[in-house]
Amino acid sequence: MSPRARSRSTHRLLGLLVALAVAVAVWWFTNNPTEADQSPPEGPLPADPATAVATLDTLTVAEEDTGFRYDRDQWPHWSGQGNSCNTREIALQRQGTDVVTDDECRATAGTWVSSYDGLVIHDASETDLDHLVPLAEAARSGTRTWNRDQREAFANDLDQLIVVSATSNRQKGDQDPATWLPERDRCAYAIRWVLTKDKYDLTVDRDELAALRGVLTHCPRT
Repeated sequence: MSPRARSRSTHRLLGLLVALAVAVAVWWFTNNPTEADQSPPEGPLPADPATAVATLDTLTVAEEDTGFRYDRDQWPHWSGQGNSCNTREIALQRQGTDVVTDDECRATAGTWVSSYDGLVIHDASETDLDHLVPLAEAARSGTRTWNRDQREAFANDLDQLIVVSATSNRQKGDQDPATWLPERDRCAYAIRWVLTKDKYDLTVDRDELAALRGVLTHCPRT
């Protein structure tokens, strides 16, 4: 074999080895995601963006009811869910990975990924349970006539309770999407916000409406 032929053969072999290495790497990272990429279940994905936009158009637009004083004690949580568990404990079990609980339903081990910023948490006591539509926001959105049972049902609705880091929860506070959106997966956040407001017949203000429409119109359609 001539030197030129050996060179071509060597280059061809090196090319095959590189292609094989790339294929192996792709397979590995696809089947073995890092902790930060492992998003916890947050309940069923509520709807596609087009459905959320259509639902958004049906919501009542009104100025926030800032005259209705918000008192967190009037929104009871966390309610009992049976088997010694309360709402927070059930949410931690549903949204965590390899969660271990004691006889009183408290999470003693597990892994949680904060839906808002991707922080990986290994200690349940370091998690916050966020109301996607904050209680104070609900109080300003047409709930002045709600009774205590209605407020308790909203405060313990597992469909809108999200396990997040304390830092991201503090940053959000009681803001609506006009002034705060999560770092991760804003489309899913906006969709769930709209469907929660629709579920409880809550109002939206004009800035909130515009922010939600802006997010949803840029979400990929299925």
